[in-house]
Amino acid sequence: MAYKSPMHEMSQTTPTQFWNDNCSLTDLAFSIEHGAVGATTNPVIVGQVLEAEFEKYLPVIKQLIAENPAATEDDIGWLLNEKMACDGAKLLYPIFQKSGGKCGHISIQTNTKYYRDTDKMVEQAVRFSKLAENMMVKMPMTAQGVAAVEECTYHGVNINATVSFTVPQALAVAEAVKRGMERRAAEGKDNSFLHPVCTIMVGRVDDWLGEVRDAKNIIVDPQAIVMSGVAVFKNAYKIYKERGYHTRLLAAAYRHHHHWSEFIGGDVSMTIPPMWVRRFVGSDITVENRMDTPVDEKLIAQLQKHFPDFERAYQPDGMKPEEFEFYGATNRTLKQFLGGYDKMISLVRGVMLNP
Repeated sequence: MAYKSPMHEMSQTTPTQFWNDNCSLTDLAFSIEHGAVGATTNPVIVGQVLEAEFEKYLPVIKQLIAENPAATEDDIGWLLNEKMACDGAKLLYPIFQKSGGKCGHISIQTNTKYYRDTDKMVEQAVRFSKLAENMMVKMPMTAQGVAAVEECTYHGVNINATVSFTVPQALAVAEAVKRGMERRAAEGKDNSFLHPVCTIMVGRVDDWLGEVRDAKNIIVDPQAIVMSGVAVFKNAYKIYKERGYHTRLLAAAYRHHHHWSEFIGGDVSMTIPPMWVRRFVGSDITVENRMDTPVDEKLIAQLQKHFPDFERAYQPDGMKPEEFEFYGATNRTLKQFLGGYDKMISLVRGVMLNP
C-alpha cells in the first residue's frame, strides 16, 4: 500500500481541510498532492514568491509593462497580483468542480491601504471576484472591513476575512456574512455558491503575547504562550458551532505543530505555509480528533491573569469593532502587510526603470 502522509490522511478521513499558504505553483502542486483543497495569498506572500521566483516572473512583468504603457507601478503590481492568483485558480479549478464549488478556492487580498475605507474594499473585492469562478477575496478585519464583509457578501463575493486574531472579530465576521446573506435571500438571490471563511491568525496571537511578555517581564508557563492562539481558535469554533454560523473558520500563521495538530477533526480549514506543509507531511503525528479537547484550564488561567490582551481576544465581548485596528496583533500585521506591498511595488519599479 502506498504511503499516505498525515496531511493526506487528515484530508481523506476528517472534515478538516488544509490550503497552501502562498501562490507559488510549485508549492501549490505539492500541497494538492498531499490533500490541499485551496490556497491563499497576501501582500507579503506575493512579494516573497516574486522575489524567490523573480526570473520566472521577470518576463511577465515586462509584458504587462509593454501592454500597459500608461500604467503606474501600482497598476502593474496589481495586474501581477491578479495573474498570480488566476494561475493558482486554474490549478485548483478541478477541485472546485469536483466539490461542487465548496472547495478549490484561491484568495486574493484587497489593497491593505484601504483598511479604513469600506467602499474601496468593496469595489476592489467585487472586481477580484470576477477574475475566476473560484476566486475568494480577503480584506482586513477593521471596523470598516467588517462592514465590507457584509456588502461583499450581499454582492455575491466569497470572502476570506483576514488580519483577524480574536473571538470578537470572528463573531463580527459571521454576523456580517449572515446579514449579507439575509439581504440576498430577501431579494430572492441565490446563496448556494457562498462559502465564506474567517481567518484567525493563531501564530500571530502567540507572537503578540510573547512580545507583551518580554516587554513587561512576565513569567508564565512557556506552554501558555504556545497555546494562546489555539485557545482563541477553539473558543471561536465552539461558539460558531453553538450558533450555527454559515461561515467557516480558517487557521493561519503557523509557528509550531499545535497550530495544525490541535485542530484536526474540526470542521475547519487551515492555510499552511509550504515549509510547514513539508514538515507535517514528514511527521509522525497521529491523525486524531483533537479539536474537541480543550486547552488546559491552568494555562488559560495564567493567560487571563497576566495578559489583558488575551482576554480581549478570548472573550466574545472582549472588543468592539472600532477597537479592532488598534489591537496589538492587528496593528503589527497591518504594518507588515503595508511593508510587504511596498516591497512588491519596489520590485516592479526596478523593472520599469530598467527595461
